[in-house]
Amino acid sequence: MEAEQFGQHISRSFNAELENLRNEVLRMGGMVENHLDMAIEAIVAGDSELGLTVAGQDHKINQMEVAIDEECNRILATRGPTATDLRLIVAVIKAITDLERVGDEAQKIGYLASHLASNQEPSGHYRELSELGEHVKKMLHDALDAFLRLDAKDALLVVEEDKLVDDEYDMILRQCISMMMEDSRTIRRFMDVSWAARALERIGDHAKNISEYVIYMVHGKDIRHLELDQVRQEMGVE
Repeated sequence: MEAEQFGQHISRSFNAELENLRNEVLRMGGMVENHLDMAIEAIVAGDSELGLTVAGQDHKINQMEVAIDEECNRILATRGPTATDLRLIVAVIKAITDLERVGDEAQKIGYLASHLASNQEPSGHYRELSELGEHVKKMLHDALDAFLRLDAKDALLVVEEDKLVDDEYDMILRQCISMMMEDSRTIRRFMDVSWAARALERIGDHAKNISEYVIYMVHGKDIRHLELDQVRQEMGVE
């Protein structure tokens, strides 16, 4: 479904309000992506200062969430949107909540990066963490891209990726437990690594959620508790 099918009204001002709303979500998404990129760079490179910088900027994302939420409430109160317009507003409200939580996870990774950097120089121990970070970054980017284009099929691909992220997280967690059992002196360090991996896994969950909202906008279907095979069938996707 093309984006142009949404928000075409006699009122040009209403069209502009809906388009501006979507643009603000994407602007917030861009900021969140940037924070996530810096957080991953900080933990892999052992850059304590960069980690603290990311952690200290979370308030900007929070402010954007509040501003967009207020605009949604204003449109609901003054325009009385129905059908696809109402689905768009609902999806936006949900999406910005997930984006704000991605920002929280990036903040957490920033703090962990600072702590890890102060205790040990980075090494190959963080290769798997870097790979997981790149995976969830791509998931988030693809979810926002699907939101921009209202592409339900691409959104479904992001939903399917979440299982792979879960598997990568489980692998890292097993490795951390093994390292801690071998050398008790590494417990604190690998606890931090496991918490960072958990934060990345949660970001994958939020990217999945945003993709599910795209499918809801386009098809009017809530797929959160459906099996993927059933979702594919209802969407007509092989």
